[in-house]
Order: sequence, then C-alpha cells, then structure tokens
Amino acid sequence: MTSDAATSDAISAPMAGTALLICDLQNDFLHPDGAYARGGQTAPEIAALPARVAPLAAAIRAAGGVVVATQFTLQPGRGGEPLISPHLKALRPFLRRGDFAPGSWGNATVEALQPVDVVIEKIAYSAFYMTRLEWVLRRLDITRLILCGIVTNGGIASTARDAHVRDFEVVVCADGCAAFSPALHAAAIEGLRPVARIDRIAEMLPPEPDRRHRKTA
Repeated sequence: MTSDAATSDAISAPMAGTALLICDLQNDFLHPDGAYARGGQTAPEIAALPARVAPLAAAIRAAGGVVVATQFTLQPGRGGEPLISPHLKALRPFLRRGDFAPGSWGNATVEALQPVDVVIEKIAYSAFYMTRLEWVLRRLDITRLILCGIVTNGGIASTARDAHVRDFEVVVCADGCAAFSPALHAAAIEGLRPVARIDRIAEMLPPEPDRRHRKTA
C-alpha cells in the first residue's frame, strides 16, 4: 500500500512544514447523538476513525507539525434556517435547523481528536473551496499535507486534488479515511494515486518505544 519507504521515517524527523489535515471528523457526523446518526447515516468504518487517527495526530504534533481540522458547516440564514445546497438536501433530507451550525457542539471536531491547532470551517467537499485554508497554510510555511477523515470519495478526494494543483505535497492515509461503503473508499483511494502518496498510519508512526519515550519526555 505504501509508495515510498521515506514516508515511514518522516514522523520521527522534524516535521516543520507538515500539517495533518483532519477532514470533517465532527460530532454531527460521528457521535451517536449527532445529526447523521439521527438520520440513520452511519458506518462502522467511519466511527472507528478518531481512535485510529489520534496517535498519528499526537506523533505529528510532537515532531513539530501542525494539526488542522476542517469543520463542515451549515451557515444559518434568515430566521436561523440552514443554507443547504440543493444536492445535499436531496442526499440528506434529515438535516435541520441547528445541525452543523457554527460554534455548536455538533459542528465541533470529536473529543478524541482534541485539541487541534487550527480549525477551518468549510461549506463544500473541498477544504480549499471559499475558505481561508490556503492562506493559513502559506502563513505557517506548510508544504506537505497528510490527509485523514471523511469521506474518501467526497471531501478527501476533492481536497487532495485541490492541494495537488496548489503544489502541496499530498499524503493520503488509506486507513485514516473512510466512506459510507468499503467499495467507494477503495475506488477513491485508487483514483488518488496520481495526485497523492498513499500510506498507512502504522507505517507512518515512529516505533512503539520511541512513542513511549516522547510521551514521558
């Protein structure tokens, strides 16, 4: 699955210039009390992601990298009703007032991945579309993005391609992403190989003794 053994060594080295981009791992998507659970839109592969991604986030931060989390957001309009794109309303008719609202519990990154260093609100699949993400990354001198989150065939794929055309080095963690079906996930990962390095979390983490040393240091 990995395409370059150098990636496996990278977390042990200083990571200035690298950001872990955690896409949309939010309460309204993942928590049993969130909007998607209420609408019956859940998947075990998605639910498993926070526990899987948390050690990678900790390792990257310890090595000097930045942890950025995107938050899909439904902006309230007149009267507080959310502004929902027609295609999303057709796909997710259960979305209602208060879901993914700015500053709400549902909009927040899940507790297992807190704290994050930078939060970026987004309104579409790509984390670059009409957001301040690129400006923030340039100001932080970030040149490489490591992508995790949901969904592989939506936000991950769109963000990876947009990062690629902006000349960021892109790494996608195959087991740090998920979709609402394993088939969609697998197809999306294959489709991203021309624009991103594909790796796995365990191969990016430092050896276990090194992680223990970092924790107690």
